[in-house]
Amino acid sequence: MKNQKIAIIGCGNLGKSILNGLLKNKEINPSNITATKRNIQTFESYSNRKFHCTNNNIEAVQNSELIILAIKPYNLLSIVKEIKPHLNEKHILVSLATGVSIKEIEEETPQHISIFRAMPNTAADVSESITCICGNTEDLEKKKKIEGVFNSIGISIFINEELMESATVLGACGIAYVLRFIRAMTQGGIQIGFDANTASKIVTQTVKGASELLIKNKQHPEYEIDKVTTPKGCTIVGINEMEHNGFSSSLIKGLMASYKDIHKDEN
Repeated sequence: MKNQKIAIIGCGNLGKSILNGLLKNKEINPSNITATKRNIQTFESYSNRKFHCTNNNIEAVQNSELIILAIKPYNLLSIVKEIKPHLNEKHILVSLATGVSIKEIEEETPQHISIFRAMPNTAADVSESITCICGNTEDLEKKKKIEGVFNSIGISIFINEELMESATVLGACGIAYVLRFIRAMTQGGIQIGFDANTASKIVTQTVKGASELLIKNKQHPEYEIDKVTTPKGCTIVGINEMEHNGFSSSLIKGLMASYKDIHKDEN
């Protein structure tokens, strides 16, 4: 990882989150990272930065081996066309764009280029992303390189490409869903008597603790719920009231609405 030369093309919100995560990883040499953005003045907030920043995508490609394309879907193929003359067999492309298939990218790149799609989320900023990955090669060395990069900003799993849009909804959009839940919990905490800061601390640690219970104990959520829903207790009263008002069904409907929106152009 120390000698891995990485380019992040398009440092918007997600690209910056990945950049931040990589910079925090001691196994990655910051001088081997090149980040691009049209307005490089936005990198001024990085004090004592040791990575390279440029608005020249060609320069980034020429100085890198692993190229992370953190580009909006509608811009992705035009950027791929721009860098195509400068790609060779040493390069590995990783697209973060939703809805653009590996086959579509292959049609705009030289033959024998290894192409992966990856879907991290903005928790990469604090090295807690879940990244779903698929690729057009079974080369174990290349897969380990990709896995190593994304494991440095959280954890990663390989999935079939047909599930990539589902991964976008559950893992990437899911950050927003969980944050909205946290916001609502905090607002409820204020209503029952806490100041905003105290309510936020209680809620965020509670959410973190609930996640760790499932991760470390490897149990179904209902198993952990049963531990705190005592007969005639206040927990079951609250859960039932939320379910009567469509708590679970609203969340599932929201997930499905996001999924359908990704596929709306196919209908």
